[in-house]
Amino acid sequence: MTGLTHEERDLLAPVERAPVLERTLDWAAVNSGTANLDGLATMADKLASAFSALPGEVRLVEPGKVEKVDGEGKPRALPHGRHLVVSVRPEAARRVILTGHMDTVYASDHPFQTCDWLDENTLHGPGTADMKGGLSLMLEGLLAYERGAPTLGYDVMINADEETGSLSSNALIAQLAKGKLAALTYEPALPDGSMARARPGSGNYAVVIRGKSAHAGRNPQDGRNALVAASDLALRLAALVRDGLTVNPARIEGGAPNNTVPDLAILHFNMRPRTPELAESAQRLVDAAFAEVAREHEVTVHAHGGVSRPPKPISTETEALYGLVSKAAGDLGQAMRWNDTGGVCDGNNIAACGVPVLDTMGALGGAIHSPDEFLLADSLDARARLTALVLHRLDRHGLALQD
Repeated sequence: MTGLTHEERDLLAPVERAPVLERTLDWAAVNSGTANLDGLATMADKLASAFSALPGEVRLVEPGKVEKVDGEGKPRALPHGRHLVVSVRPEAARRVILTGHMDTVYASDHPFQTCDWLDENTLHGPGTADMKGGLSLMLEGLLAYERGAPTLGYDVMINADEETGSLSSNALIAQLAKGKLAALTYEPALPDGSMARARPGSGNYAVVIRGKSAHAGRNPQDGRNALVAASDLALRLAALVRDGLTVNPARIEGGAPNNTVPDLAILHFNMRPRTPELAESAQRLVDAAFAEVAREHEVTVHAHGGVSRPPKPISTETEALYGLVSKAAGDLGQAMRWNDTGGVCDGNNIAACGVPVLDTMGALGGAIHSPDEFLLADSLDARARLTALVLHRLDRHGLALQD
């Protein structure tokens, strides 16, 4: 580990893998799928207990209200778990935010529930990389940073709904991100150490189309077929795909018996614009498609949802943060590469607040969102050291890149 000062070496020396791994295994044993409110409550209690080792206030924040369109086309309240917030030195002139999520994509009845070792360094298990390991190493890095006479203030925000778009925590993220010097988010990096740069935006929509029922044989001309209108809309949306914009019609609900003209259909689709400008123009095109389908099919079209993850371009301040982290990783002997990605995360929402963010500070791993998910155990203590060193250098030098 070349390039480290004596102070930095002393700061990082106590970091060990064993406690980070122990917590990761304990937390991965808890099923905390986004809809598993009991599992999320258990996970929140474990996190609150563990993060109470930091010199700050720990609190659990109630989720914001979220609605989801049901099979009848009606919006219904959707319950969520509480979010964890830890505030350390709130009076500090310079503050940062560190974020992660306690939820996973694995439902309470999913068969993938336990961990096992594929080899001495590869831990296979649900949520190990995404992101129980990331939460554990974040805490270890913060504990190490606190041993070095810190002056930087920070908030830790661990939400319970990142995997479904952070709809109940978006307002909390924006509130905590405001005015921060920088942000670190603990999504997993790739096994080779690759980190995410720019990300597109993402929006999920449920479009409720209501027509008019009629007998399919006696008077079909009196009906207005909502299913046909939804299919036409799906084709129009798919035709909007271009460089920098993807639109994915994913599912149509509704229909009626074969002898009835269906009067209800619900089209679900996802849209991912690469830039803020594309997000605005794409929304205009989507709205135009809604209006055209409503007019031509004589149906009503009501859309729920929108772009909840704004595009994350790279600012000058973000480049400075990437440079600082790259140098810190190099001084620690850690490989680091940078790639634009098609995925989205809470880093998108933080960047939209004007805060430079690096959102793949978590464990190295792969096959996330699948029963093959794994993490590399040797990245746990390595990334904990990186967290501590980055915070220490932000404390001492701000975003100025050291030679």
